[in-house]
Amino acid sequence: MNTTQPTALITGASGGIGLELAKLFARDGYALVLAARSEEALKRLAGELETTHGTRTLIIPADLSDPAAPAQLFEETERAGITVDVLVNNAGFAVFGPFAEADAKDTMDMIQVNVNALTHLTRLYTPGMVARRGGRILNVASTAAFQPGPLMAVYFATKAFVLSFSEAIAHELKPSGVTVTALCPGPTKTGFEKRAKMEGSKLFQGRVMAAADAARAGYEALMKGEPLVIPGAGNRLLASSVRFMPRRLVPALVQKFQEKS
Repeated sequence: MNTTQPTALITGASGGIGLELAKLFARDGYALVLAARSEEALKRLAGELETTHGTRTLIIPADLSDPAAPAQLFEETERAGITVDVLVNNAGFAVFGPFAEADAKDTMDMIQVNVNALTHLTRLYTPGMVARRGGRILNVASTAAFQPGPLMAVYFATKAFVLSFSEAIAHELKPSGVTVTALCPGPTKTGFEKRAKMEGSKLFQGRVMAAADAARAGYEALMKGEPLVIPGAGNRLLASSVRFMPRRLVPALVQKFQEKS
């Protein structure tokens, strides 16, 4: 897929925020590399974007819980002669429930996808961006990044890593012309809660943001080169208010929001 168009690579592109981001990039004339586990879902999305926008797309089925997957994805784009101008690390999932009772494989797969694969892909694509003196990276974190999260202890910790990592390398890369943006949405309609088996959680019983709105906020911040965006006034208030609470009280409060009614 040799192209003179700018190209964005999006992981977790088959649904939710990743799918909505793909639509925004296609609208603005980007060629796309779409990666996700579901090849059929990627094919449907690619067909839709080609029909609507004439988008040139490379589909790469990839399961990022496999430690070999990031390098394989990178090798496929290299083999296709694709210059990745924008990297969107959107793939991620959660495991809900007490840590001591969680399935060990699910927990370690979550760390692999949310942390290891994101870090590996960023390390693989960043040197090329630095050499070209330009590029953009969008890492999807969460408002979970701002506090510990009983009943989703590891998920919250992975998102804290994503935020800290993103803010650090955003500062490092400033002189190179490469920008890094951390998107920290709150509860969002993405199918996330179904996979995490937390449909009955109080967290998803209130006002939940549409995936398209979260994606739009992330896209606009990415294009402005902003290091952090938290979509929604309520989410921004929640993220900042934790700093003013006694630290020992935060886990108990978060657990109340997480519990199923």
